[in-house]
Amino acid sequence: MATTGPANGDSIVLPVDLGTAEFVPDPRRERAWTLLVDGVAQSYVDLDRPAFLEFEYARRVAAVIEVVGPRDAPIRALHLGGGALTLPRYVAATRPGSVQRVIERDGKLAGAVRRIVPLPESADIELRVADARAALRDRAPGDRYDLVIADAYQAAQMPAQVATVEFTFAVREALADTGLYALNVTDLPGLPQSRVQAATLRRVFPDVAVIGQPGVLRGRRFGNIVMAASPRAGGLPVSRLAGVLRRAEGDRGKLVHGSELDDFIAGARPLTDETAGIADRML
Repeated sequence: MATTGPANGDSIVLPVDLGTAEFVPDPRRERAWTLLVDGVAQSYVDLDRPAFLEFEYARRVAAVIEVVGPRDAPIRALHLGGGALTLPRYVAATRPGSVQRVIERDGKLAGAVRRIVPLPESADIELRVADARAALRDRAPGDRYDLVIADAYQAAQMPAQVATVEFTFAVREALADTGLYALNVTDLPGLPQSRVQAATLRRVFPDVAVIGQPGVLRGRRFGNIVMAASPRAGGLPVSRLAGVLRRAEGDRGKLVHGSELDDFIAGARPLTDETAGIADRML
């Protein structure tokens, strides 16, 4: 029997394939949970309000979701990294009729999510336990998506195999011509990973932007940066995206694009399978 809400206010702690998962009930809401893996917050889910996004980075990814094609129209979405399926639930709630596939590497975590925070029966969301690289490599050639979201982490670390030029090229091949790619990056002061990731996206995609709080973008503190990319030159609806961010973020979020992105990258070099020490090449 599925557990759909906190029965006694206690957390649920259980071992999963890649660590220890903890589902912590939110005392403010009857059926809301935060998922932590090895003590790091990964997802927040409110089963009664799937369009509610607690985490700031998720709201920025939602801004990218909003500018994919006509507003509210169904889309085909691929999620690389599932967590508690916060963003697939959001897409299902805000774009009814969307067809979604989620690739989650941790099979035990996927099973726990299904039991503790089950998906709405009406949502067309396929949850598949697999490696993100392998899933992209084995994709049928005609299987294209309007949106690909990458939010694949092991605790607080983005695995190198989902951060290279070769992986990014495979993502581009999975996108429809008018599709968008959204990537969540968690980084330290100085932004050693974000600048490399922006350079990596620039190597593969002709149009790239990054979104974050000004202090994070300047490398002054730890935080999340969301990156967006289009396979077409000028394909990012930058003005529309900036407007969505202003409405959602107030003065906290900043979009960096064009020459400002050159300054942000500041000479960082793209990450490749070779420089990351990965033998399984995608190209």
